[in-house]
Amino acid sequence: MSIRRLPEHLVNRIAAGEVVERPASALKEIVENALDAGATRIAVRLSNGGLDRIEVSDDGCGMDSADMALALERHATSKLPDDAIENVATLGFRGEALPSIASVARLSIDSRPVGSDGWNRTVDNGQLVSEGPAALPPGTRVTVEQLFGKVPARRKFLRSPKAEYAACLDIIRRLAMAHPAVAFSVEHDGRRVLGVQGGEAREERVAALTDRALADNHVIVSLEREGVQLSGVASLPTYNRGVGDHQYLFVNGRPVRDRLLIGALRGAYADMLARDRHPVVALFLDVPPLEVDVNVHPAKTEVRFRDPAMIRGMIVSGLRRALDAEGFRAVQHADPAALSAWKPEPISPTPIGSMPIFEAAGAAPPPSYNQFAPSSFADRRSSFITPPPQARAEPAAAPAPEGHSFPLGVARGQVARTYIVAEAEDGLVIVDQHAAHERLTLERMRRAMEGQGVASQALLLPEVVELEETACDRLEARIAELKDFGLDLERFGPSAILVRSVPAMLGQSDVQGMVTDLADDLAAYDSALSLKERLDLVAATMACHGSVRAGRVLSVAEMNALLREMEVTPRSGQCNHGRPTWVKLGHGDIEKLFGRK
Repeated sequence: MSIRRLPEHLVNRIAAGEVVERPASALKEIVENALDAGATRIAVRLSNGGLDRIEVSDDGCGMDSADMALALERHATSKLPDDAIENVATLGFRGEALPSIASVARLSIDSRPVGSDGWNRTVDNGQLVSEGPAALPPGTRVTVEQLFGKVPARRKFLRSPKAEYAACLDIIRRLAMAHPAVAFSVEHDGRRVLGVQGGEAREERVAALTDRALADNHVIVSLEREGVQLSGVASLPTYNRGVGDHQYLFVNGRPVRDRLLIGALRGAYADMLARDRHPVVALFLDVPPLEVDVNVHPAKTEVRFRDPAMIRGMIVSGLRRALDAEGFRAVQHADPAALSAWKPEPISPTPIGSMPIFEAAGAAPPPSYNQFAPSSFADRRSSFITPPPQARAEPAAAPAPEGHSFPLGVARGQVARTYIVAEAEDGLVIVDQHAAHERLTLERMRRAMEGQGVASQALLLPEVVELEETACDRLEARIAELKDFGLDLERFGPSAILVRSVPAMLGQSDVQGMVTDLADDLAAYDSALSLKERLDLVAATMACHGSVRAGRVLSVAEMNALLREMEVTPRSGQCNHGRPTWVKLGHGDIEKLFGRK
């Protein structure tokens, strides 16, 4: 078969297959053109998820009739003043978007530069159908109708209108985050679904486009290294989602989906979130043009860095530094669903004579209800009297400290042998003793690893842990690393591991459970993690088994010691799995429970 030159309309359709995959792809290219044109207001109107109609209006610099004709030719662009493509500083530069869209849809462009007349040019699936004067304010309006209407092979692979609409909305959210100085609005089938004003602070824009609650549960990320600037907003580990679609990454103002950056995010939150939970982040990298290649993908959604290791390390250290600076902070607002479960119980009328009357103000309460209740009533008392809660009191060796002296207050008691109740100046603090001690143990272990290593405590009698042979193989391969953590293991036959010593700081830990969980974790994540991530995983697993367990009775001194250590320990606001270690019930919340507010 001889070689032939493809006709222009077929070349455009092939290019459209690379650039225009769905309505969201076309919308992205058009909005990026508006941003490159210096627009301060961009209005988007969609019909049927963008399948029937996409309209984008902006107040940018506009085009005259000659520029408009060139804009609809392939590889014609105003965004590369010379041949130095490596110095590109605009979002779009290939010059393929508009002719590619025009080859598979009906494209109409109305544009007017300041001080000139407006002009219209309409192309239907590659054929010019009309052009002439147009009336509109300065700026540009681009309309795309019936995308892939005459290309049924492509149209049938599009998803439902709802799915296409969601993809379009996600594109606008990402571009709006990257450009907080620009006002954006979106209408879908005549209904306004998004609107943000220009000139907002970056964290305000991110919260407005994700979740308003993020405004109270985020940290500001800021780091500069070797000419690269990292900035953005990241959620506290306790403010997380079940899916990773709330992670927004930008390079030089360009939304990207890059495996390197996503992997860096996972590494930064590695020991603060469970594997099935994901943070909410919007990170912005400003990189010198010569240090990043943005021309890797036709849709410009992927980039390639000259020094990827430096970029990854910068993201991990920038996020960890910001999270460490917050200390013990966690999501503070009590769950509305949990608050709604607090309801006043109806008080049953008490029969006359069933309870004693104490006239003296200082009279001591009775030791039990049974002592004073008439015998006829004692048999029926359980039906409408709740026994008093059992508690214990300890003689105070010193006056109890005031709650306003400490951010987490002072301990007032323990509930269900699991939760520490403390009184702070601005409310009631409830601490999960196991989750809190788990984080404190992990941080102690980390500090020990940075020093001389974790001290070990030899077991009086070595303990044998029976496992599958493959699990024993995985542990045997990591014996040297585990010994640095104070865990001394030895292979004991094909399907057993001998434990000779454990980390001294773990105390009386569950050796069987700890070794079993370590084997399981190595099976699940070992090959996918870097050495540091793997060491963090080992430390987190060991810390979990060496922490104060739920069900252990703590003295008041022990409770206060735990609170004080939390206040000075980084990341103590969440356990190693991303759950909060403490919550606060503000005075206002308590007043609402009693109908006082």
